[in-house]
Amino acid sequence: MHSVPVILTLTVLTVLLTSPAQVIGYRPYPPKTNGSDQIFASSKKFEGSSNLVRLRYHMGPVLTNNITVHPIWYGTWQKSQKKIIREFINSISAVGSKHPSVSGWWKTVQLYTDQTGSNITGTVRLGEEKNDRFYSHGKSLTRLSIQSVIKSAVGSRSRPLPVNPKSGLYLLLTADDVYVQDFCGQVCGFHYFTFPSIVGYTLPYAWVGNSAKFCPGVCAYPFAVPEYIPGLKPVKSPNGDVGVDGMISVIAHEIAELATNPLVNAWYAGADPVAPVEIADLCEGIYGTGGGGSYTGQMLNDHSGATYNVNGIRRRYLIQWLWSHVVSYCIGPNKLD
Repeated sequence: MHSVPVILTLTVLTVLLTSPAQVIGYRPYPPKTNGSDQIFASSKKFEGSSNLVRLRYHMGPVLTNNITVHPIWYGTWQKSQKKIIREFINSISAVGSKHPSVSGWWKTVQLYTDQTGSNITGTVRLGEEKNDRFYSHGKSLTRLSIQSVIKSAVGSRSRPLPVNPKSGLYLLLTADDVYVQDFCGQVCGFHYFTFPSIVGYTLPYAWVGNSAKFCPGVCAYPFAVPEYIPGLKPVKSPNGDVGVDGMISVIAHEIAELATNPLVNAWYAGADPVAPVEIADLCEGIYGTGGGGSYTGQMLNDHSGATYNVNGIRRRYLIQWLWSHVVSYCIGPNKLD
């Protein structure tokens, strides 16, 4: 008697889990091409305006309320690694950081509005955190089990994460010995939203992995370089941890896209909502002026020779630029800071 609804539910869930939206992700370095880039690739590989990009608003919600980021530390993490990431998140809304700053970079995100004209918030806070140091779902995660990890975090009997669908972002961070489906080959991180059928709520979330052991040349670029580019030398990471410094740019990428497209129906380019090209995708591989192709653009170096492009509260970081729909090109932190 109840078999039809169950079958329909399973069918919808299968379609969602296998849809292209579930493989949208980010790699810090532009992928290899065969000389004929895909439709948006030309606009993603240089700093400058492009009439080819049609980034449009599709009437979905954006995060205009103050954002609270809830990290979920999956696996074994060192205190120093957590500190680097926490301080980056806290730097997004920090006042008084030296220019160019992380908060200046976020001002591009704030340019985006919802259908009422309300801008995305300028306040991003670090919220309550959850440790999953015993690998509750194993050391090999699928996209489905990622949502199960989040379910465990918000449904835990001991100190569950608060459920906040309107302004909470749930950031699943996997340690360097955890493999996630499509990691390295297709993605270094991705964002989506949880299914009520699994988690009980619709919550915007992102996953980012530490690539130090699996594929630093893919996901921690330019602190490590891909094997397919002979002669290219890596730059020195600003915080002395290649895997975590590489994660910072991916975290920045995903948080920016979660704010502007949390339910994959707000700001994106392209005709297909299940394969959106978002504000950070359009600037993939661009970290400074002149960036594009295999060139990151002009970056900064500190007294020790470490490379960065933004200042945080107490640290420096390297993060990619973001697309501005106002001027139709990639903007760095120095543009609005």
